Amino acid sequence: MRISPLDLRNHQFRRRMGGYDREEVDGFLQVAAEDFEAALRKAEQQASRIRELEQRVQDLSANERIVQDTFATAQKLSEDLKRTAVKEAEVLVGEAEIRGEKVLEAAHRRAAKLSDDIREMKLVKVRLAATVRAAIQTHLELLETLASEPPEDAPGAPRPLDRVPVEAARLRKA
Repeated sequence: MRISPLDLRNHQFRRRMGGYDREEVDGFLQVAAEDFEAALRKAEQQASRIRELEQRVQDLSANERIVQDTFATAQKLSEDLKRTAVKEAEVLVGEAEIRGEKVLEAAHRRAAKLSDDIREMKLVKVRLAATVRAAIQTHLELLETLASEPPEDAPGAPRPLDRVPVEAARLRKA
């Protein structure tokens, strides 16, 4: 800048004959200096404000980059979490299926064992019935034999105790 407000205040014009009115020139220069000084102050304030705003823009730009990076990181983490959750769910479903198959297999084995036990019990029942029937048959035959024997007081009649082993042997052969 070539002229300052102080230059305007202190400037001395040469005198000539019949020149300008000194007071009017001095007054005009005083007003011009004040206006010029106010304009310079305002320009300096606006330059300062511009520097502040430029710094703010730089700070906001840096913050914007940080927010964008944070958002990108959050998105990546979200995708990773989704993939991890899907994998964990697949593992849990697989484990549940395996456990279910094991329980089902154990139930089938238990049912087969119970079926075998029932078959074995039926066979035991049939054998027991046959054994009881045979024992009853033996006792009936023994009773018939005893009933058909002559009374003991008859001469030459065998004693009942002598016949029992013979009858028992006969029944065992049958």
